[in-house]
Amino acid sequence: MLQTENLTLTYKDGDSIVTAVNNISITIQDHQFIGILGPSGSGKSSLLYLMSGLRQPTGGEIFLDDRAYSKMSEKDRNGLRRTEYGFVFQHHFLINYMTALENVMVSPIAPSKAYMVQAKAFLADLGLGDKLHRFPYELSGGERQRVAVARAMIHRPRIIFADEPTGLLDRTTGLQVMALLRSFCKQGSLVAVTHNPEILAEADQVITIRDGRVSDIDYRLMHDLKEMIS
Repeated sequence: MLQTENLTLTYKDGDSIVTAVNNISITIQDHQFIGILGPSGSGKSSLLYLMSGLRQPTGGEIFLDDRAYSKMSEKDRNGLRRTEYGFVFQHHFLINYMTALENVMVSPIAPSKAYMVQAKAFLADLGLGDKLHRFPYELSGGERQRVAVARAMIHRPRIIFADEPTGLLDRTTGLQVMALLRSFCKQGSLVAVTHNPEILAEADQVITIRDGRVSDIDYRLMHDLKEMIS
């Protein structure tokens, strides 16, 4: 479904050229949970931003089905992100003067009564049914992140990209948020970037990134992590 071919990203840092992503080719199928694992500065977030169209590569190509990003206009790429993709980041990026419900409703391009009903249902499923009209500053960190998850899911995207979605949460809340994100794979795919292998225990595939390169694509890691956590 989503494929990268020889993907590369370089940028200048003073007089030096930094290669953040170095010749990476991966494929993400429908309904997969893909984990991208690596230490800080490994290039994992840069790879996610390229795959989601938030940044443009300096080399290589990204395809969604048979559509190449490089053949799209900026307007088309923006439309792709609005309709096909959902995003959850380490910082929830909620709008402070909007309620939880209103924050979820900013995601659909054409809000409707049906979306409103769905948004209320999502928030209720996330344990926030009694906090629809609370503002972000009235919610805990875990509650704000759950609102961000509902916002990412409301328009039923094909892929959710999650960049360190549990980085600011305690362990229990972080695992709850990941359980919510994993449930999305019934309708789409999930790509989660993290430095914490524990939250990737249920991933279909874990891609380890070091120094901008894929150092390992590990299927056995999931079993090992489940054994370690149980």
